[in-house]
Parts: sequence; structure tokens; C-alpha cells
Amino acid sequence: MKFFYVINGRRLKQSLIVIIAAFFTASILYMGNQQQSVFSTKEGPMAIYKGEKTGKNIALTFDINWGDEQADKILDVLKNEGIKNTTFFISASWAERHPQVVERIVKEGHDIGSMGYHYRNYTDWDEKKIKRDILLADTTLKKLGIKDVKFLRTPNGNFNKKILKIADSYGYSIVHYSIDSKDYTNPGVEKIVENVVPNVSAGDIVLLHASDSATQTDKALPLIIKGLKSKNLQSVTVDELISNAEIRSSEIK
Repeated sequence: MKFFYVINGRRLKQSLIVIIAAFFTASILYMGNQQQSVFSTKEGPMAIYKGEKTGKNIALTFDINWGDEQADKILDVLKNEGIKNTTFFISASWAERHPQVVERIVKEGHDIGSMGYHYRNYTDWDEKKIKRDILLADTTLKKLGIKDVKFLRTPNGNFNKKILKIADSYGYSIVHYSIDSKDYTNPGVEKIVENVVPNVSAGDIVLLHASDSATQTDKALPLIIKGLKSKNLQSVTVDELISNAEIRSSEIK
């Protein structure tokens, strides 16, 4: 496994550390003193796994591929809590069926990321099929007025080197996560909160779900937000979490 730390280039702000991971190698690298594309290194494109290590920012992310009731409930919670900058990863086939929810997500200040069109496991597909799905999703989202989508989260979180390269060739960076709420298992509100709040720290990307199959997320979310505030943490979009970065590298043995 390789971890890449990205340092913020803004002169008047504190150093920003972004951890980028790809799960297809066995060694660990620590980046230093190389200016390159944030998500492509000499060893190829990497997946975003964690954001800035210092400061107070984290990213709440929500996956959606089915239903609209939970999505609206979660958007209601975010609105009531005054949070306007999370990131929703959506399958384009779902977006076609629920354009009004997509419109609301954007209108209320949240970012959109892609999960492809069909929401199928890319590791089971050949290169041609993966490319077709990514492009179909891109076309569909553009028809819905969603342009300049930068980030792709692979269905079920599964990816490999081939998928990373395909995504990169279409201008996408794959976004993974560092905190898994496991809300999709519906383990109980308290357990969802327990999976997030005690473990979260600056830079974390938190995985949550807004599909109707995740029936407890809307109830857990206010408690998660309360916990974030108690730790002096705030949610920003994935884009903001990793913006204006330059890569530095050195090897950790």
C-alpha cells in the first residue's frame, strides 16, 4: 500500500496535508519536494483517501444509488444544521430517476461526484465496459446540468490500478475514504455515531449513505455533526479539502 501526503501551497495558510492512497502496492512512501499533479505521480494515478492532516476540516460524503426518501431527510438535516458543503456521490442512473433531488443537492450548496452509471463492481468488468460506464455517467450528469465533475467513487469502493488509470484518462480522481460509518448495515444509530465521532480527526473523509437502504443515517447525522463540533471540526467539500496542493516525497522504511 502507498500513502501520499500533499502539502498546501497557500503562503498565508497553515500547511495542508492530503493523504492519497492506492491499494495495489506493498510499500509506503512519504512525498516531499516534488511539484506534480496532485493525483498523478511517477508511479501513476493515486486514489484520494484522506485530506488535510492539520487544521479543522473533514469531508462528509454521501453515496446514493437507490430511492429518494432518505436523501431528502439527510438534506433536511444538513440544512437545519447550516451545513452547505458536503459531497454527494451519485450513480447517474439514479440521478436520471430523481432529477429533483439532484437539483436540490446542488441548490443547497453541496458538490456532486460520480459513481458511474450502472453502479456495478468495476473490478468485475473489462476496460471497455468501465470506460463506457464512466462516459455514460458523464453524459447523463451533463444533461442534468451537472458539469465539471472531478471525482469518481467506484461502486462498493473497489478499485485497482487499471481502474485508477482509466479514471485518470478521463480527468477523474478516485475518492475513497478514511472513516467508514457502516451505516449501510443499519447497526443502530448509536453504533453509526460510535463508528465516526471517536475516530474522526482533521483530514478524514467520512463515508455515509443517503440511499433508502440506509434507514438510520438521517437519525445519526445530527449526533455526528454535534460530535464534530465538540472536536472543533467542520465539514468541507472534498474539492476544498485537497485544493491548492503540491506533492512532496521521501520514502518511509
